[in-house]
Amino acid sequence: MFKQLLAIILGVAIIVTLIVVAFTISQVEREKQNLSVDLEYRSAILAENLQTSVEPLMADVTADRVKRTVERLTDRERLAGLAVYDNKENLLAQSSTLTVDINPAVRIAAEAMDKNQATSEFVKLGDKQMYVLSLPMHQDERVTGALTVLQNADYIDVRISQIWRNNLIRLLLQVFIFAIAIILIVWLIIYRPVVSFAESLRLIRAGKPASWKIAKAPFLFQPLFTEVSKIMRSLSQARTAAREEARLGLEKLDTPWTAERLSEFIKFQMKGRQIFVVSNREPYIHTRAAGDKLKYFVPASGMVTAIEPVMEAAGGMWLAHGSGEADRQAVDAEDKVEVPPDEPKYTLKRIWLTEEEENGYYYGYANEGLWPLCHIAHTRPIFRKEDWEQYRKVNGKFAAALLAEIKKVENPLILIQDYHFSLLPRLIKNSRPDAQIGLFWHIPWPNPESFSICPQRKELLDGMLGADIIGFHTQQHCNNFIDTVGKELEALIDLEQFAITRTSHVTYIKPFPISIAFAGGKDDLGEIRPEEKKELLDSLGVKAEYIGLGVDRLDYTKGILERLGAVEEFLDNNPKYLKKFTFIQIAPPSRDHIPRYREFGQQVREETDRINKKFGSNGWKPVVLLARHHTHEELNRFYRIADFCMVTSLHDGMNLVAKEFVSARTDEQGVLILSQFTGASRELKDAVIVNPYHIEQMGEAIRTALAMSPSEQLKRMKRMRNTVKNYNVYRWSAEFLKAITSLGS
Repeated sequence: MFKQLLAIILGVAIIVTLIVVAFTISQVEREKQNLSVDLEYRSAILAENLQTSVEPLMADVTADRVKRTVERLTDRERLAGLAVYDNKENLLAQSSTLTVDINPAVRIAAEAMDKNQATSEFVKLGDKQMYVLSLPMHQDERVTGALTVLQNADYIDVRISQIWRNNLIRLLLQVFIFAIAIILIVWLIIYRPVVSFAESLRLIRAGKPASWKIAKAPFLFQPLFTEVSKIMRSLSQARTAAREEARLGLEKLDTPWTAERLSEFIKFQMKGRQIFVVSNREPYIHTRAAGDKLKYFVPASGMVTAIEPVMEAAGGMWLAHGSGEADRQAVDAEDKVEVPPDEPKYTLKRIWLTEEEENGYYYGYANEGLWPLCHIAHTRPIFRKEDWEQYRKVNGKFAAALLAEIKKVENPLILIQDYHFSLLPRLIKNSRPDAQIGLFWHIPWPNPESFSICPQRKELLDGMLGADIIGFHTQQHCNNFIDTVGKELEALIDLEQFAITRTSHVTYIKPFPISIAFAGGKDDLGEIRPEEKKELLDSLGVKAEYIGLGVDRLDYTKGILERLGAVEEFLDNNPKYLKKFTFIQIAPPSRDHIPRYREFGQQVREETDRINKKFGSNGWKPVVLLARHHTHEELNRFYRIADFCMVTSLHDGMNLVAKEFVSARTDEQGVLILSQFTGASRELKDAVIVNPYHIEQMGEAIRTALAMSPSEQLKRMKRMRNTVKNYNVYRWSAEFLKAITSLGS
């Protein structure tokens, strides 16, 4: 608002300044002309009068007599000075009042005598502006000399300066008055009503009552506000109808789920109970902008994408590691901040970790140990004793923070996210047996033989079994976990109920295939225009008819190197696509503290350069690598221009990129090439399913995608979109919450 107001004031100031300057220039010219004409007129009359006194002296010239006469006339007439020249341009006499060098006046006197007529000119003598007028003097019609009258003309410049100064003062005063008037007008007539109206819209959008009245609107905005108010009433009525529909269909999990329905479900199912989410990754990260101001961004994380809608619908508290450079400046004395920042709906509590804790717990044990262990991606897991100690310590730190928050909360509901907190469920359950705990494992669970590599496997399994529900993406992961527990721990396993009983506590193991908040109908994103596609590609220097896309963190489990190999294989076998096809790989850096990730990033860059060197020519490159983070809005633009999207994970719990691509394709075109080792391949059966280790098969899949007819694309994409729409993140949340809360009923 400040920038727009400043722009208005600046615009008005510029217009007023131009008007004042133009008026002042005109006024100055008129005043200068009037003063000059007046001075010339008075000087001419004066000179003619003086001429009658001096001219007779020229017949019998004596210097003293002429000088005395000049001095007498100067005193009498109050002139700046007089000078008399003979017809040989010699100075006979000048007024003693002339203390400056008057040599320039000789030229004017000579010109007057040569032309035998009065000659005048404004000249600078010393530091003074003078008006010099010379009259020829005669004797018997012969020019005998010249009388030169010098008048001080400085007052003309002084007058001009006064005009400029006075008008500048008036200009500043006018600009100040205009600025105050503009601020008051904008504030009273525009800003306050619009802010009030916007707040009412926000309250209605949030499902709260709003008391804004059309009568308060200025006359200028009443037609607009009247129409928007009708929309507001329609929205309120639609929301009420949606709530009623949600209440009637709370138990029907097979009908479409929305954020509104999830919110009503939570109110009905939770009956006022608070939800607490625990994760390593925080949903909002604060950084510093220019001028040391705070700004924030949402990290690229499938877990955040899935859990954020739950918290926005349910409220409650989210505990996470505060990793942003300005996170401490954004929280209160209790390390809490209300989020989302623009429209708070729940509380984020940040837990601070030392560098040693972060290196050991996160980079070490979680991501050099558990991550490769669970993904079976042919990268050797590393388990260090010191990393394990930090992992235990951080789990204990989060447990202490959570227990402090739920101290006065009856029957708290706790949702623990991912492999960073496998010990946390047991720590909480031991202190608060009444807490209902759900643990969702966002990554795959390996077979028992693979998991047996882990030295601390028994402690991890026992910690996880403190939860009431453990959720995985697929039934296969559930089966692997059951088998692992059966091999490693003494526990009673019920394969019919998929339940594990250990130390008198029952834990249920269930599949909950996670999803996204489906983008909805065509109106949500709109069709991308050809000029938008061209603008996006031009910004990357891409000139190609066909576009392939990959979107992944720079992680060795995502099959990026295999994907690049498939692009090379495709171009080798299909040379007609040279200079017509470009593959865009979006790969933001990930976990750069870990040597394996740094090595992998270097491998990807080298492979990209090699392929581009092999095929590229005349500015065309077959592969464009974008190694930076992109917002959801930016990713949606890429999703919508791509002819196909490749998701070739070597092993993945679900992979939400596949579902995001399907959701973004409101045109129901495009092809999804999907690894058989992703959880998403169990749901999105109309994708082109590939083995990411089979480079030739993936190269052929690219050819199939580019050759697929629009009608076949439409048929496949429509079915996949229906799948994602019908099982979206709201339904996932409802099923997960229902499974946990139903245990106590």
